[in-house]
Amino acid sequence: MAFLHHPPACCLGVDVAKDSLTVCNGREAAVTVANSRSAIRAMLRKARPDLVVCEPTGGYELLLLEECLKAGIACHRADTMKLKSFIRSFGTLGKSDAIDAAQMAAYGSERWARLALWQAPDANERQLQALVRRRADLVALRVAERNRSRAPGAKPVAASFRAILAAVERQIGALDAAIAALVARGHSLARRIAVCTAMGGIGLTCAATLLAQMPELGTLQRRQAAALAGTAPHPNESGTATGRRHQRGGRPQVRTALFMPALYAAAGKGEFAAFYRRLIDNGKRSIVAVAAVMRKIIVTLNARLRDAEIAQS
Repeated sequence: MAFLHHPPACCLGVDVAKDSLTVCNGREAAVTVANSRSAIRAMLRKARPDLVVCEPTGGYELLLLEECLKAGIACHRADTMKLKSFIRSFGTLGKSDAIDAAQMAAYGSERWARLALWQAPDANERQLQALVRRRADLVALRVAERNRSRAPGAKPVAASFRAILAAVERQIGALDAAIAALVARGHSLARRIAVCTAMGGIGLTCAATLLAQMPELGTLQRRQAAALAGTAPHPNESGTATGRRHQRGGRPQVRTALFMPALYAAAGKGEFAAFYRRLIDNGKRSIVAVAAVMRKIIVTLNARLRDAEIAQS
């Protein structure tokens, strides 16, 4: 991950909507421009910022990020929870596009040294993300439809459930085939997938999910990898009281993907089976041991992908 090495002289906060952008530099009143390439280019030429901060808005922020990259301007796509907490710390209760843009400018000006800069993903990586996310949506739909089909009173519409489930299964199969084809076409992606699937308990679907939802794998420190995956145990202490540590934050999709490989180790299979058994023998609860295996898996994968990239270069 890349970071700024000096404070930005001008930081722009940009609140993104589908058709418009609300822009503020923290010193002047916010202005609104169209969310189009030409308008964004004109705005960047006029403002000449050193750093642009926005937040995820369902993909509508990508035009801004791409134009910043083309213009050589550093940009950061902020974590929504962190940004909202920053705004609340000032006691701000109101919400508007102008307020959000001004607070994003303040956030960038104050936290610039710790904000990872956005970098354009590889074309294959972006396609993999789209396929994996759509597959996750369909899997969730399949679970919901199966649960509804087993509910009391579902018999009169059983044929509808069967039809929908059959269609969903076909679509999931088509996405699995598309993911496999994409991996076969992309040399770099295939190499990263091979590193992941070499670990027992991780198949193609799991590896694709991990790389799509956490493309930073291989570039992080071990603690960063554990935290970003949502597998880092956070302390729960106050005075002399020490509570149990819990995994919080991170990316829930990654944590979900790691659960089945961890159960594979819990079943006594794979390279982490001995690690799991040692934790159980030391008195750890089974769910705590599974969580520890999940953390071990993501940290190990991060190290192996890093080493593979170094060897390749």
